Amino acid sequence: MCDGHQHSYECNQPRRNFLKVGASTTALGIFGGSLLPRAVYADALTKAQRDKMSPSDIIETMKKGNERFRSGVRKNRNYLNEQRASASGQYPAAVLLSCIDSRAPAEVIMDLGLGDIFNCRVAGNVVNQDILGSMEFACKISGAKVVIVMGHTACGAVKGTIDNAELGNLTGLLDKIKPAVQATAYSGERSSKNYAFVDAVARTNVQMTVENIRKNSPVLAELEGKGTIKIVGAMYNLQTAAVEFLS
Repeated sequence: MCDGHQHSYECNQPRRNFLKVGASTTALGIFGGSLLPRAVYADALTKAQRDKMSPSDIIETMKKGNERFRSGVRKNRNYLNEQRASASGQYPAAVLLSCIDSRAPAEVIMDLGLGDIFNCRVAGNVVNQDILGSMEFACKISGAKVVIVMGHTACGAVKGTIDNAELGNLTGLLDKIKPAVQATAYSGERSSKNYAFVDAVARTNVQMTVENIRKNSPVLAELEGKGTIKIVGAMYNLQTAAVEFLS
């Protein structure tokens, strides 16, 4: 809802999606809008807009969206319009694998809208054949250009792995994180009570998951080798609300 300090023109505008600057096409307006002029307005990401963006453009728009979230200036959206505009087709720009943690929903923390990304969520953001197949569908068939593995600080799945927790099917899931615990070089206390160590393991887990995607999906590895997609890691800080993209 607009307050008395906003112009009615601004209040009535639909979602701002795409911005062209000079000879190169960028996406500063996608995933929630841009305050810059010369924007083309739409209620959902279109195939033409998505196809004009490079993987780097898409990552940059996510960074800008997170900056808006951290600043408390997320764009007002008409989700019903986005739902209607995307009902007959979807053209997500990225596929994101993240943890199920309730405090780290990607669409919120990166100011995304309906139809902007494919979203895979599982405790500890681990990868398996089903998730790899979903990513292959997202990129090879549907045209997404970025694969992101996003971990977060104070991850409960990482803590459970460090503590060798066992519980039904969770035991097998945590086993997938154990290599990250072993691979994390850390000179301090290696316990779940030491959040610095927990976060170091979470970061290692992201990096190892990225490499596992490349290793276990020839489809995605080939697309990345051609420059069609980028596969990257990221960490979300629950305290600062910042998303850090890893090289």
